[in-house]
Amino acid sequence: MTLEQDALTLNGTVHWTSESLIARDREVVSPAIYRYTDVAFARGEGVFLYDFEGKRYYDMAAGIATMNVGHSHPRVVRAIAEQAQTLIHAAAHVGYMAPYVEMAETLLSLMPEPLDKGKVLLVNSGSEAVETALKLARVATGRSMVLAFMDGFHGRPMGALAATGSSSAYRRHLAGLLTGVEHVPYPHCSRCPFGHGSRTPQTCCGQWKAFIQLTLEKLVHPDDLAAILVEPIAGEGGYIVPPDDFLPTLRAICDRTGALLIVDEVQTGLGRTGRWFAFEHSGIVPDIVALGKAIGGGLPLGGVVARAEIMNRWWPGAHGSTFGGNPIACRAGLETIAIMREENLLENAVRVGRRLMQGFEAARAEVPMIGEVRGKGLMVAVDLVDEHNQPISTERVKQVIKSLAKHGVVMTKCGPSALRFAPALILTEQQADEVVGLVTEALKAV
Repeated sequence: MTLEQDALTLNGTVHWTSESLIARDREVVSPAIYRYTDVAFARGEGVFLYDFEGKRYYDMAAGIATMNVGHSHPRVVRAIAEQAQTLIHAAAHVGYMAPYVEMAETLLSLMPEPLDKGKVLLVNSGSEAVETALKLARVATGRSMVLAFMDGFHGRPMGALAATGSSSAYRRHLAGLLTGVEHVPYPHCSRCPFGHGSRTPQTCCGQWKAFIQLTLEKLVHPDDLAAILVEPIAGEGGYIVPPDDFLPTLRAICDRTGALLIVDEVQTGLGRTGRWFAFEHSGIVPDIVALGKAIGGGLPLGGVVARAEIMNRWWPGAHGSTFGGNPIACRAGLETIAIMREENLLENAVRVGRRLMQGFEAARAEVPMIGEVRGKGLMVAVDLVDEHNQPISTERVKQVIKSLAKHGVVMTKCGPSALRFAPALILTEQQADEVVGLVTEALKAV
């Protein structure tokens, strides 16, 4: 098949069509890459994506919680172009680069004490950051065991996957994952894993505490516990908001046992929940923070921030990355953070997120398929339920998401049965209302 046969060719230039791109993709791209929509994206601008025929879509995925200041922000584009004209890549192992240092300094400036005096290591993704954090915790403590959570998602590589507990599908046909990881239930109050019915974080049964204690008594000796790894809000697992005492309880366990608290802020970090980091809502400070997604401004970048005395346990060459801290990715991330500060996007995330949630809660009266609406800031989940108020199947959720694209809204799911809203933090209240209207009409049709 030639370009002339499957795409429009005008004046020697290929002009893709959505149909031709999708057809060629299916010929050469691994089927492991699942697509939530049948849309081919030609360009993005702000909170919108456009296909090759010019149709506009509200982007409620934002590159999966990544494009915090929207698509193709002029300042980010300019920062990328200027850096590309100066230095594209040299590798941090070979010498020193200003964007790497500036990104480390900026990330520390966003952290509370004592992490603001900590140290940073930059990598390429959130999954890599999680694996780096686990490796660091084991080295720093000299211990081997890690406590992680069901419903938690930390990535798909073999190390991060060992800690991921959101779906058995990710582990299907796999063995030999990183050893020394034990899972306990995440406190999902609306679907209590201990069979106590539907509750709220404020009326949580608290059985998760007893389960952790039992695990430390029966399976993981406290002297062997290197770290507890946790998402402050379970992301891919369902945008589950835990009880207020969840992170403080984990902090207390770590303090008592000498383990380190690793908070995975890959999805929740950089303003998504209305704070720079979601752990700030609980008033605790972790020992290690894993970062990714939005910190690269749309380019591949991840990072680990840790207390200085922990990071200093590593020796030169103990860890590294060829592309980690790439100058262009750092510049894009630095400009993104600057824009977020200047345009008060954390406050906007709180205000518009509240508007989005209120809209779907109000729509529940006319759309019985809408179940629980939950989240913080612009991290919002809308559960879909059947006529018996039970979660609809995962396959049906995927069908709903494909139908939403036909109504001009693209997104992904989270958990087994929820629509995931993680738009750019520049979304306005008026745009949020329009999204609620489009999704509501699509759900009525479904």
